Amino acid sequence: MPNTFGKLFTISTWGESHGGGVGVVIDGCPPNLPLSEADIQPELDRRRPGQSEITTPRKEADQVQILSGVYEGKTTGTPISMLVFNKDARPGAYSEMKEKFRPSHADYTYQTKYGHRNPEGGGRSSARETIGRVAAGAIAKKILKLTSQVETLAYVSRIHDISMPEGVEISEAAIEANIVRCPDAATAESMVERIKEARSNGDSVGGVVECRIRNLPVGLGEPVFDRFEADLAKAMLSLPATKGFEVGSGFEGTLLKGSEHNDLFENRDGQVRTKTNLSGGVQGGITNGEDVVFRIAFKPTATILQEQATVDLQGEETTLMGRGRHDPCVVPRAIPIVEAMANLVIVDHMMRQHAQNRLFSFED
Repeated sequence: MPNTFGKLFTISTWGESHGGGVGVVIDGCPPNLPLSEADIQPELDRRRPGQSEITTPRKEADQVQILSGVYEGKTTGTPISMLVFNKDARPGAYSEMKEKFRPSHADYTYQTKYGHRNPEGGGRSSARETIGRVAAGAIAKKILKLTSQVETLAYVSRIHDISMPEGVEISEAAIEANIVRCPDAATAESMVERIKEARSNGDSVGGVVECRIRNLPVGLGEPVFDRFEADLAKAMLSLPATKGFEVGSGFEGTLLKGSEHNDLFENRDGQVRTKTNLSGGVQGGITNGEDVVFRIAFKPTATILQEQATVDLQGEETTLMGRGRHDPCVVPRAIPIVEAMANLVIVDHMMRQHAQNRLFSFED
């Protein structure tokens, strides 16, 4: 079903922006994993609204409850269900949207596809759906922490036309040191001011999130349709407001010749490595042991506090002023969501790699 992601480690998210709550069901989680709400809540706190002066003022604690799949502090191998109640829903702010389509939102497409939709906060199309992804991603993150050296770090590399310089040291501490989550302090300050400027004008801005996955083993990825970067692309482009994905050199690589772009192999301390990493850690759809590096483009928030032209349910031209509480830029809050989806892909592919290539031995 379209609300389920993964092959062996699967998640199914549910709920709407202004309904009773949102949540997720995880299937395929290994048993005996130590797990409690305390493992999940820190990631949800990074995603929640109202956390800084450049995010939506909606006040939601996003307190998670584990409903099933855990007994005496350990997973049982059965489905894990998690719930977050909506506490600060204001559906009345969307009464006009029942009749009018918000520009660049999913209102028109949902109405045309299904013939019936929930207009309150965008319903299922709201970014609030990502709570379930982040909660599930926290479990994947703990699995990786206990069983591997894999580290997934996402960060803001661009807001509007302000880009982070090359060569900045990437660390969790540097990313979380400022509210925009850019690891370069000087750039972050300029980004914050740009977001504030857009908000003061009733406008919004977009940007780019870059993600680095370190210490991945060689061999993850299932060619041809479930190549590692293909599953990453699906994971990232399934997020609200995303409009682009690239791995390694991406589109810039088209400006190079093969002699410039090829990652030459070398023997480094007894291991096969590449001298450069323009492939972004993936070759032939399979991880090669280098850092996996990818970028996601997020469009400007569609709801802006300006009057815009639109049409209503009858197809009549009209105007609409944006209402409700919205981020002037979604990019800083997307960081934990990107990391969560990446970790879900990693765990799923680790399980698939083991099942096909390590579980059985046919050698004498």
